[in-house]
Amino acid sequence: MSGRQAKFITESMLKRMLSTVRTRPTADRDRVIILLSAKAGLRACEIAGVEWSMVLDARGRVGNSLMIEDRISKRGSGRRIPMHPDLRVALIRLQRQVSSEGPVVMSGRGGKMRPNSIVNWFVALFHYLEFDGCSSHSGRRTFITNAARRAYGAGGCLRDVQILAGHKSLSMTQGYIDGDTNAQRRIIASI
Repeated sequence: MSGRQAKFITESMLKRMLSTVRTRPTADRDRVIILLSAKAGLRACEIAGVEWSMVLDARGRVGNSLMIEDRISKRGSGRRIPMHPDLRVALIRLQRQVSSEGPVVMSGRGGKMRPNSIVNWFVALFHYLEFDGCSSHSGRRTFITNAARRAYGAGGCLRDVQILAGHKSLSMTQGYIDGDTNAQRRIIASI
């Protein structure tokens, strides 16, 4: 990634984000937006483009995976992402309130949110929380970094993370991964 990278979101930052939106009239929708970014690694254009048909199983229930179709992804990088339990619960709560057809994330006026609206939504949230350096891409960077850190322990590899991220090249995925100096110390100590 060239230029300035979006800041990594720590677990405590994520908790503050979710706590902040809890009392809003659009709390369930807002929780889904945050979790689609941080727990599924979606881009703003993908969050805006996710439709209920991409998250529901054949019985019309929130399934165990999220299908990102090529038509909503960047450069046709569609993929299937296993559903994080927190995201699944948030989608189930949202589904109880809205129609299970069309876009998952709707604007306050009832229409589909646009990618730029998602970007601006994150800008406003991060500004309110005073999370300097964070952007709509911070959740995606956090997801990719966390997936990379846990891949080996889960029996996977960086290629699995690349597929989850929808990147065409492994080098693109590597550019997203945030380093951890404590982990680096433990690695050196174990050699």
